[in-house]
This record gives sequence, C-alpha cells and structure tokens, in this order.
Amino acid sequence: MISAILLQVTNTATTVVDSANKVTQSLPVVSAPPTESSISVWDMVLKGGPLMWPLALMTVIAVYIFIERYLVIRRASRVEQNFLDNIRDSIYAGRIESAIEYCRRSYSPSARLVEKGIKRLGKPLKEIEDSIEIVGKFEVYKLEKNMSILSIIAGIAPMFGFVGTIIGVIRIFHDISLAGDVSITSVSSGLYVKMVCSAAGLLIGMFSFICYHWLNIMINRQVQKMEQDTMEFIDMIQEPVK
Repeated sequence: MISAILLQVTNTATTVVDSANKVTQSLPVVSAPPTESSISVWDMVLKGGPLMWPLALMTVIAVYIFIERYLVIRRASRVEQNFLDNIRDSIYAGRIESAIEYCRRSYSPSARLVEKGIKRLGKPLKEIEDSIEIVGKFEVYKLEKNMSILSIIAGIAPMFGFVGTIIGVIRIFHDISLAGDVSITSVSSGLYVKMVCSAAGLLIGMFSFICYHWLNIMINRQVQKMEQDTMEFIDMIQEPVK
C-alpha cells in the first residue's frame, strides 16, 4: 500500500517537472541588454590621429585673434559725445594745442584723423585732405591687424580635414588587407580618423569664416564713421569764424 502511494507521488512529480520544462522551452529567450558605452570628446579627438594637433592649434589661434580684434574694434568704436563740437570750440577760440591734446586722449580712430587735420591747419585744403587720408589708411590697417590669419585658417582648416579623410581611407584599406576580410572591426579605426578629422576641419573653418566676416562688418561700420567725421571736420574748417 505504501509502495503504491510512493510510486504515484513519484509519477506525479515527474509529470510536473516535464510540464515545467516544456513551458520553459516554449518561452522566448531574452538576451541581456547591451552595455552602453560612451566616448568623451577628448577620446574622440585622440582617435582623430596626429592631424588633430594642427587643427587644435588653429582653433586656439582663431579664438585668440577673434577676441583680441573684437575688443580692439569695440574700444575704437566708442562714440564720444560732442567730440567735434568740442574741437570746433577749441579751434575757434584759438586753443589749437588744447584741441590736439583732446584728440590724443581719445581712443577713436576718427580722433587720429582730426588731430592730423588740426596740425595741418593753415595749409591748402588739398594737403589737409591728403594727410587725413594717409592717416586713415594706417588706422584701418591697425583695425585689420591679423585679420588675414583668420581668413587663412578659414580656408586651410577644411583642407586639413580632407587630408585626414584620405588618411582614414588609406588606413581602412590597410587594415582590411591585414585582416583578410571586411568587418566593422577592421574598418573602425580608419573611419574614426576619417570622420573626426573631417568634422573638426569643417567646424574650425566655419568658425573662422564667421568670425572673419563679423569683424569685417564691425570695421566697415567704423570706417564709415571715420569718413563721416572727416567730412564734418573739413566742412568745419571751411566755415567762417562766428
């Protein structure tokens, strides 16, 4: 009797285990989620290869020139209230040295032009205009100092990126020849060089291009202000003293 009961319990347990195994086999296999990995900007730069160093140098130079020129042009574009009116009052009052000293205390390029014109008072009008024009060219040159470097960087940075692209493609074919097959592992190193260099070169070139033209717009506005102040000064010295 006991043996029969034990046999029945054993058969029941076996049936339950077999059913559980069938259910387990019928369930879909869920793979473990892939481990996410991130790459820092510095790691990306290093994967770009040796060409990233000259590109980084161009970035530093472009940022420095832009900030330095921007501050210089902003300082030169400060408008002094009643500047020409004060010059007119000093000249009409016979205080020529006072007018010259007032110009020297100003940071505006227009003040340099007016100062040169005051020093030429008593000379023919044509000589005064020529002297002011020469000084104006020097003042514009001072505002445009190192601007050509920005233009050069805007042009050659994308070229460096293109060279990096060529080097990356060469590395891809070299790695494929060594591995004997085409796989993501064999081409990943060259793709990093290709894409990182191309992106860096384009970004640096775009940044330099925008900075160059932005500064040129500011300089053009200042040149227009210089021309306007020069015309007002020439008109002023031709007016009869009241």
